[in-house]
Amino acid sequence: MRRVLLLAALWLLLVLTMSDGLARERPRNPRGETRRMKRKRDGHGHGRARAGRPKPRKIQHITGLSIPVEPVLENAVFLESYKNLQEQHSSYNILPGKQGQCIYQGLTMFNQAVWSPQPCVTCLCTGGRVVCDEITCPVMPCRLSLTPPGECCPVCMEPVPSDPGDSVTPLTPEEIQRILWREEEEHREEEERLRKKDEAKKRRRQEKKEQEERQNTIAEERRRQEEAALQLQVEKEEEDRRRTEAAEKEAWKREKKLRDNILREELQAAEEEEEVWLRGDVFQMPPKEEEEPEELHLLPAPIPRPPAATEDELKDKEAEVEEGERRKEEKEEVLNRGGLPQGCELSDVTVTCDNAKLTYFPPLYMPELKSLSLEGNNISSIPAEAFNGIPSLEWINLKKNKITSTGIDARTFKGLKMLRRLYLDGNLLDAIPPNLPPTLQELKINENKLQKIHGNSFHGLSSLVILELEANLLSETNVDPMAFVPLVELSYLRLGRNFFRSIPQGLPSLLLELYLENNLIEEIPEGVFNYTKNLNVVSLRHNRLEETRMAPLAWINHRNLESIDLSYNKLYLVPSYLPKSLVHLVLVGNDIERIPGFVFAHMDPGIEYLYLSYNKLDGEGIEPESFFGSYHSMVELCLDHNQLVTVPSGINEMTNLHFLRLNNNKIRSIPDEGICDPDHSGDSTLVALRLENNLIDAKKISPTAFSCVRSSSSVVLKPQRTK
Repeated sequence: MRRVLLLAALWLLLVLTMSDGLARERPRNPRGETRRMKRKRDGHGHGRARAGRPKPRKIQHITGLSIPVEPVLENAVFLESYKNLQEQHSSYNILPGKQGQCIYQGLTMFNQAVWSPQPCVTCLCTGGRVVCDEITCPVMPCRLSLTPPGECCPVCMEPVPSDPGDSVTPLTPEEIQRILWREEEEHREEEERLRKKDEAKKRRRQEKKEQEERQNTIAEERRRQEEAALQLQVEKEEEDRRRTEAAEKEAWKREKKLRDNILREELQAAEEEEEVWLRGDVFQMPPKEEEEPEELHLLPAPIPRPPAATEDELKDKEAEVEEGERRKEEKEEVLNRGGLPQGCELSDVTVTCDNAKLTYFPPLYMPELKSLSLEGNNISSIPAEAFNGIPSLEWINLKKNKITSTGIDARTFKGLKMLRRLYLDGNLLDAIPPNLPPTLQELKINENKLQKIHGNSFHGLSSLVILELEANLLSETNVDPMAFVPLVELSYLRLGRNFFRSIPQGLPSLLLELYLENNLIEEIPEGVFNYTKNLNVVSLRHNRLEETRMAPLAWINHRNLESIDLSYNKLYLVPSYLPKSLVHLVLVGNDIERIPGFVFAHMDPGIEYLYLSYNKLDGEGIEPESFFGSYHSMVELCLDHNQLVTVPSGINEMTNLHFLRLNNNKIRSIPDEGICDPDHSGDSTLVALRLENNLIDAKKISPTAFSCVRSSSSVVLKPQRTK
C-alpha cells in the first residue's frame, strides 16, 4: 500500500515538473515581443481602440485589492437585460466572478453598476462593455460615482484565450491607474480639440458676418453715392430747365413788349390819321368875311351849297372812317391776347382763366392750345361748339363752376381726340357726361350730385386709369355692378364721402388702389376681393367696421395687398386674418384694447409700419407673443396716446426698428432691457424715440436703457406729467 502511494506521488511530481518546464520553454513571438508590447505596437493595449472595431479586453481579479461591498436589492430588469446581452455576445470568453465584485449593467460605457455581496457565475467583456450573467463581475475599482449605493466599473481586459495553456497576465493597480489617466488625458485632448474647432467655426462665422457687413456697407455707400449723383444730375437738369424756361420767358416777354410797342405805334398813327380825317367839317365851306354893305337896303349874299360831286366824296370818307374804326377794334383785340376775356392769361400753349367771373364758356380759336383752366367761375353750360377752335386740348379744368348735366351738350367732348385729363369737381352734375373721348386717362367728378351710375356710363373709356367720384350721392343700390366692366385699365378708384354700406361689386380686375373712406361700410364679406388680385392699397377709414364683421377669407390669401387703413372704425382688437403680404397697417383712432398673440405671425415678409395711436391699449392688452413674426421686419411702431403703464414686451427684439412712439401714455420707468437688447452686437438702428408726456423720472433711467439709439438727441423725454 505504501509503495502504491509512493509511486502515485512520484508520478504527480513528474507531471507537475514537466508542465512547469514546458511553460518556461514556450517560445516567444518571432520578434521577441511580449503580448502586451505586441498589443501596444498594434495600436490596442488596455486603452480605447484607435481604429476599427475595439478589441475586447481580459478580466483579471487582483488579489489584495480592497473593494467595498454594499448590499442591494436584486433587480429583475438587470438580470433579464444581461441574459439578452449574453445571448448576443456568446462568442466571447467568459470568466467566473467572485463575491464582492460589481455588476456592470447596460449597453453603453459608464451607464450604471451596483455592488452586491452575492457571487456571479460568469462575466462577459466585449469592446468596453462588461456584463454579468447574474449579479457580480470581477473588474477594477470604479471611476464615476452614480446613483447610490452603486458605482460603475469601466475597465475591461482582453478576452480570455481559448487555449487553456495560454497564461493571463494580471494588471497591477499602477498600470490600471496609468490606463485611467491616459483615457482622461485623451478625453481632455478630445474636448480641447472640439473646443478649438468650435472657436474656429465661431471665428469663421464672425469673419463671414463682418465681411457681409462690410459688403453691405460698401453697397450702401455706393447706393448713396449713386443717389447723390442722380440727385445732382436731376437738380442740374432742373436748373437747366428753369434757366431755359426763364430765358424763353424773358425772350417771349421782350418779343411781346416789342410787338405791343409796334402795335401801339401803329394804333397811335392810325388815331392821328383819323384825327386828320375827322378834324373839322369837310362838308362845309369856311365862312366868308362879312363886308360892309354898300347900301343899307342890300342883304348879305347866302352861303353857296356844295355841288353834287361833293356828296359822293362824303360817302367815300364815311366808308374810310368805318374801316379805320374796325381796324382799331381789331388791334385792340390783338393787344388783348387773342381776344381772351378780361382776367385770362396766355402762357405758351396754356390758357388760364381762374376766378375771372365768367358766366359763359369763352369762344376761343387757338388750334395749338393744349391746356385750358376755367376754375372758379360761374359757367353753367358748355355748348356743342365750345371746343371747335381748340381741338388739340389735352387737359381741361372746369372745377368749381355751376355746370349741370342738362347744360352739357351730347356733342361737347366728342371732337377732342387728344384729351387726357378732365376735371369737373365742384359742379352740379347728377350724371356722368356722355360721349367722353376714348383717349381719356383721368376723370374727376368729385363734390357733385351724382345719383346714379348706369351700366354704360363709362362706355368706351378703355384707357381710363384714374377715376374719382368722391362726395356724391352714390351707394351700392344706385351703382350698376356692370358699370366698371369697360374700365379695363383702371388702377386708381376713389369713392369716399358717399353712402356705401358695403364694398361695391364688380370692381376692375387690374385695380391697384381703392379708397372708400367716410362711408357707412359695416362689413367685409367673403369673396369681395376675389377678382382684384392686383389690389395693393385699400383705405376704409371713417367707416363702421367691427372685427367680427370681417370674413376670415376676405383677403388673407392676397399676395399683393400691402397697405390697409382701418382708422376711425369700431375695432376693439387688432383684426385677425389680415393679408399675408401686409406691410403697412393703420389702426389709429379705434377702441383697440388688445393685440392678440401671433396676429402678425403668418405675414411674409412681415409687417413694417404699424400705427396704433389714439386707442385704449393698457399694460394687459399686449401679450409677449403679440409682435411675434415682426421682430426682424418692424420699421415704424406708433403706440402713442394710449394707456400703457410699461414698455410693451417684444420691442427690444425688433432688430430693424427705426421709429418708436410711446409718448402720451402712463409709463413710469424704462427698464434696461425694455427698449434695447444688451446682447445685440450689431449697429444701432433706432433713429427716433418719443417718450414725452408720461410719468417717467429721467434721473432714474439707466445709461444703458437707450444703447440702441443712434443719437441721444433723438430721444425726446420732456415734458413729463406729474400725475
